[in-house]
Amino acid sequence: MSKEYRKREEEGNELIRRFEDHLRKKKAEFFDLDAYEQIIDHYMLRGKHTKALQAVNQAISQYPFSTELITIKAQILSNLEEYKEALELLEQAHALQPNDPEIFLTIGSIQSLQGNHADAIESYQQALTFADDKDEVYYSIGLAHQSMEDYPRAIEAYKQAIEININHDGALYELAFCLDVTGQLESSIEYYQKFIDEDPYSGAAWYNLGIVYNKLENYAEALNAYDYAITIDENFASAHFNMGNTYMNMSEYTKALDAFRKTVDIEGPSPEVYCCIGAAYESLEQYELGLKYFQKAAKLDNLYDEAWFGAGACLEKQEKWYQALHFYNKALKIHPENSEYWKAVAHAEFKVGNHVSSMDAYEEAAKLDPTDKEIWLNWSFIFYEQGDFEKAIETLLIGFDEIPDDSELFYRMTVYLIEAGRFKEAFNYLENALILDFDGHTVLFDFFPKLETQKALYKIIEQFRKDNK
Repeated sequence: MSKEYRKREEEGNELIRRFEDHLRKKKAEFFDLDAYEQIIDHYMLRGKHTKALQAVNQAISQYPFSTELITIKAQILSNLEEYKEALELLEQAHALQPNDPEIFLTIGSIQSLQGNHADAIESYQQALTFADDKDEVYYSIGLAHQSMEDYPRAIEAYKQAIEININHDGALYELAFCLDVTGQLESSIEYYQKFIDEDPYSGAAWYNLGIVYNKLENYAEALNAYDYAITIDENFASAHFNMGNTYMNMSEYTKALDAFRKTVDIEGPSPEVYCCIGAAYESLEQYELGLKYFQKAAKLDNLYDEAWFGAGACLEKQEKWYQALHFYNKALKIHPENSEYWKAVAHAEFKVGNHVSSMDAYEEAAKLDPTDKEIWLNWSFIFYEQGDFEKAIETLLIGFDEIPDDSELFYRMTVYLIEAGRFKEAFNYLENALILDFDGHTVLFDFFPKLETQKALYKIIEQFRKDNK
């Protein structure tokens, strides 16, 4: 299977080389409709929307009455957030082909992107009349209801999709999410079991049951279900992949690696699977191998931010801070709304001595996820290390506004206040910390290595224990 994948990949690369050579040299070249669709898909999958637009415009100049190409152009324009122009194009396409469900689906998709979910549902309902793949339409309806937080209707739509196509991974995944949100996941096992009762040799039914058990953290049952799916169809790539994820949850990293490798053998490499292999090696503390696979994932798709982040994490574990920072910044550039990426950049900047850049990055992380205590602890620690205890206190106080009842914040504030000489306030914070988590007091001794200070703190803590027995 992997040889076939490589052959397809080589043919696809040759087609892209021909097209780009044609653009560069402006030489005459004919591409049929299928070739254009492959070229456009190549660019869209890699997020190169401007290149995709260039390709579709050229395709339309050759095939001006292709509603399929007009619809694809509308999709590209929506990716570029040119929604008005995209919808105008779809009106043209509808005039040419009024019964094309893809046009209604694309209109609905753009309406959803604009936040007009109710309108989107209406468009999807129109698509249902003409669509052959009704499972896809019900899936889209489910997503629109889910975006409106109307989980009961979303569940109903996903179930309709699954009744038509039990192999619809998206509907199954989102259904499990909605059932989890509404507290119905455990009670839904019977729903999944009915598919097995109807057909005990349905690999898809066992696979779906495995997904539910995995979400319920019943990993043994999840493995059992995936094993049935694989016994029925040994080339069931998704079952191997999810089995790998379950083994990762169980910290069985070597077994996870075997499952992920089997996935690659069956369906060829992908950034997602390579990242999973990288994560397994990282968990096994084989950081060089982990780095290798994260880089392989990034090579397959240089916009796959998790690959760059994973590579940075492997380098961080080896304390190669400058290199880690390089990879973290690549991940951040692709996904600047990810607080974990800002945190990683902040930590790496701190380690290489760029304290101002580190504090700026923690500030960005705090804007995105103000309830992450690690951000406030690490950000304030930079001021503490510089001896600016008042600034450390001020930063941590902002954290308290977001997370008022966390013992770690209380213990850390105790440290800062003691260092600032504000002992009365320090003891108030210490008392609150001890009430929230008495055993957590040992963290204080990491900040005060001197034996006299430790003895004084121990005396206060012991007095608190006696008074609260």
